[in-house]
Amino acid sequence: MYGLTSFTIKNMTLRNRIVMPPMCMYSAGTDGMAKAFHFSHYTARAVGGVGLIIMEATGVLPCGRISDHCLGLWNDEQAEALAPIVRACQEQGAKMALQLNHAGRKCEASVPAVYAPSAIPFDEGAPLPREMTEADIRETVAAFRSAAARAARIGFDAIEIHAAHGYLLSEFLSPLTNRRADGYGGSTENRCRLLLEVLQAVHEVWPAEKPVLVRVSAEDYEPDGMHPEEMARVAALIRPYADILDVSTGGVVPTPPASLYAGYQVKAAEFLRQASGLPVITVGLITDPHQVEEILGNGRADLVALGRELLRNPYWVLNTARDYRIDYDWPAAYARGFKARR
Repeated sequence: MYGLTSFTIKNMTLRNRIVMPPMCMYSAGTDGMAKAFHFSHYTARAVGGVGLIIMEATGVLPCGRISDHCLGLWNDEQAEALAPIVRACQEQGAKMALQLNHAGRKCEASVPAVYAPSAIPFDEGAPLPREMTEADIRETVAAFRSAAARAARIGFDAIEIHAAHGYLLSEFLSPLTNRRADGYGGSTENRCRLLLEVLQAVHEVWPAEKPVLVRVSAEDYEPDGMHPEEMARVAALIRPYADILDVSTGGVVPTPPASLYAGYQVKAAEFLRQASGLPVITVGLITDPHQVEEILGNGRADLVALGRELLRNPYWVLNTARDYRIDYDWPAAYARGFKARR
């Protein structure tokens, strides 16, 4: 099966092509610290055979968290709480990535103010964000850099920069949310400037042999918003600093997709894979091994992320190998359960 074959990018070799995407658990302390839940949650998927686990959106600043119960990485104590989780998952054969994020105008944490490229609220009930000054931008870039340095010290195998779903970097990229008239607004190059500065800063402290992932929203579902063709231009600009594109859609504005179906985001991933020449991760209501095989076998993506399915079934990889009678490297403690046919 294509889904159970290995994949190598830079010095990271995945045991298979199944990814656990970053999914907010809203289970951290108000101080941004990981708890025992996080250890159980992530190690269960590592034991279950997932190739790459991307840890949930982790704020680089207090105002960069999505909620009061999201993880943070703006201090060393938070890093120390994450380190045992990383080691334990790696011991079970999974590779570990960390998604670094700034929530921008979608921050719902208890902070004095929320920030955005332009003073445009997300919806009628959302607070009016402060338009970021250049000093705010410099502070944000430095925060991504510091968080990446901590992630490197912890021993993560990869890092992902969150530039999707209407959070800060995504807000700068989309013409729907970026109305600036300075060097960070207007043209594609200007709207991409902050993302480029973040990636350049991260590369100053991130090991050159380890991959950097970038998550993007390829479609805003609004006529004047982001579309795959525009995201391809962004991908061309960031290509020197990105090793994998993690392709999603939506989240910039409340507009939902016209329809939701299994693999509804695969076309966008396939388009960006061809346009950018970068490996891509695709995601979106994918649950069935046959879907995974079609996507990978037809070269539409390089890796497939299973989100809600892995919440329901941490052992999806092991169960798939068993169901298809594939001789697999079962966890020794569980081998008698998966090798047996009854």
